[in-house]
Amino acid sequence: MRDRAAGAIACATVALCALPAAAAAAQPIPEGAPPQSPPPKFVGHRADRDPLPGRAASDPPRHPFMAPNDDSNIHDDAYQTDTADRPGPRGRAMSRVSTFQKAECASLTFDRKGRVETVCVGLDRPRLVLMDPRTLDTLATLDLPPRQPGGGNPFSDFSGGGYFYLDNKDRAVVVTNDRHLYVVAQTHGPGFQLERDYDLSEAVGDNDKLVAAMPDWEGLIWVVSRKGKVLTVRPRDGRIQLRDTGEPIGNSFAADETGGIYIVTDAAMYRFDADHRGRPRVTWREVYDNDHTQKPGQTEQGSGTTPTLMGDDYVAITDNAPSRIQVVVYRRGRHVGGKRKVCEVPVFKRGMSSTDNSLIGTRRSMVIENNFGYTGPSSTEQGGSTVPGIWRVDIDRDGRGCHVVWRNDKVRAPSVVPKLSLREGLVYTYTKPLGDQDDPWYLTALDFDTGKLVYKRLAGRGLGFNNNYAPVSLGADGTAYVGVIGGLAALRDR
Repeated sequence: MRDRAAGAIACATVALCALPAAAAAAQPIPEGAPPQSPPPKFVGHRADRDPLPGRAASDPPRHPFMAPNDDSNIHDDAYQTDTADRPGPRGRAMSRVSTFQKAECASLTFDRKGRVETVCVGLDRPRLVLMDPRTLDTLATLDLPPRQPGGGNPFSDFSGGGYFYLDNKDRAVVVTNDRHLYVVAQTHGPGFQLERDYDLSEAVGDNDKLVAAMPDWEGLIWVVSRKGKVLTVRPRDGRIQLRDTGEPIGNSFAADETGGIYIVTDAAMYRFDADHRGRPRVTWREVYDNDHTQKPGQTEQGSGTTPTLMGDDYVAITDNAPSRIQVVVYRRGRHVGGKRKVCEVPVFKRGMSSTDNSLIGTRRSMVIENNFGYTGPSSTEQGGSTVPGIWRVDIDRDGRGCHVVWRNDKVRAPSVVPKLSLREGLVYTYTKPLGDQDDPWYLTALDFDTGKLVYKRLAGRGLGFNNNYAPVSLGADGTAYVGVIGGLAALRDR
């Protein structure tokens, strides 16, 4: 359990510096043979801006140890809301650019210069990559430790770099396949340099994997493992504290300004807090409905969601109930009067209901998509797609229950993490129609108020444009980025 400062020694001994180099121009992701019948490039109409009222949007507070909201991690902020307080494409003569990385560039962050910083996960290893936000030219790369032998399905294993965050000093904080926690700084040129290396392998054990890391509001870094270990790392000296839940964890977690860390395992929803020594302590635990099966579209036998914090009071997940999963909302305070659970709302059709992606969450509204039928890239090849469904569920105004606001049972979003632009009033998802042998993938915008399709714009054709659980991410200029198996695609208004 050692902590090693990096710098020049680390560069020389473990080859963990990316030295300044000329930018590598982006090469487009291949799309294969010309289409049999060209799919439509654009369907729908240009959107009018319809921003959410400020109180309804409830922009989360800025985390003091993370990059600004919308720049810091895969779910936009420490609350994991998947809402962006910035514009997105409105469907105005849209253009597209892509970069072929031979890896999926799923988790996107943006540094203070607006550049894309991402981890591109390939079949052999993940790489930290810095890109130009307009051209997607590669500016710097850093190889991270390779996958371990017998590591499982590479298309459904998010450990070892799938979840990382950008901190308040533009440093990438990422867990690795060899069970370390890296803090990687940018250098002039630009380049990357390993600044800190915390070895967690002894605490975690050889037969486990690190899934995600995030700091609390005091700067203590929390880490979760696939087999259910919850660790804290004190940055100044690398001191490690451990709590073992004994319950598998497959996703990231959320943090709020009261000190709460919200983690969902395959068995229960937890709030943890650190004690005065930095040790993780269970504040409360709520068991959710679970039939202990891995439904088509899920990567584990439990909730597929990273917890979503809503306003000042709530935390939301989906459960793994038989036949129809449910949206479940809890009061998240340390202590509450009455019942902690606010509601359970079944979603999608009976026997065809699953999700493996975090909810979009505003102060009272949640958007959830159906991933039923996505069992990997082959399930959307040769005209294949998944069971349709994107719904909106709201918490009642009196806080005593929840209700369905709208159902869109036409849109098929196989596995994307959707996003909501608070400025546009649009939900951005990534869809694939059923039956088209050319396998087109579309950036798709839905009206947040009604759930109706506004437009969809072709992102690309074929396997290389399958997003495979990656999110839509919105840049400061309104560009929509989608990590795909081939690399990264960007779509924007012209």
